[in-house]
Amino acid sequence: MISRNVTIRNSVGLHARPATFFVQKANSFKSSIWVEKEDCRVNAKSLLGVLSLGITKGTDITLIADGADESAAVEGLAELVDGEFGEK
Repeated sequence: MISRNVTIRNSVGLHARPATFFVQKANSFKSSIWVEKEDCRVNAKSLLGVLSLGITKGTDITLIADGADESAAVEGLAELVDGEFGEK
């Protein structure tokens, strides 16, 4: 199991369109993946779960993965977040 902290920097946070991209990327990996905000942890492969966290610009989240491709999963999702979901 590995984890990485990232900060959401895009203008709208992790809502609607960016959340959809995030969940699609998470679903491309075999590992179990979670997103953690403060004390709440949700399945990163669930759009409703991700949206329920109410992640806004400037929020720090933790990406957690466990499985065969856990390193690639965390790295891929972190790159998506760092790239501001293509909004740059």
